[in-house]
Amino acid sequence: MSRKKGPRSDGPRPRRSFTPAQKLDLLTRYEQAVAAGEGGAFLRREGLYSSLMSEWRRVRDAGLLAGKAPGESVGRPSADQAEIARLTRELEVTRAKLSRTQTALEIMGKARELLEEVSRSEPDTPDEPRRGRS
Repeated sequence: MSRKKGPRSDGPRPRRSFTPAQKLDLLTRYEQAVAAGEGGAFLRREGLYSSLMSEWRRVRDAGLLAGKAPGESVGRPSADQAEIARLTRELEVTRAKLSRTQTALEIMGKARELLEEVSRSEPDTPDEPRRGRS
């Protein structure tokens, strides 16, 4: 009788480690996949977890991944770095809201101009009620 080899029949796999450049690359590709609605497929294909992406995003936003040499340890963000990252994300969200608000105000202004133009082009006298056909 021959036994089929299972996925872990050769023993446990060694733990993978990623350089800061690899983390940035994978994180960028993951965010692009999420924007396209393929985030889960990307994680399965690469054998990664969403919690790992969240951790890498937090470290990246704190500025701990940029400029690191391969093999250099990354560590956790300090309280100040975490606060800066939080404020940076908050600023991005606020800027996006401001942009949407400005666009909405422009649309409302154009609609108002259009309504004023329509009201100016109509005669001042009200329409006479229509009578039956003769």
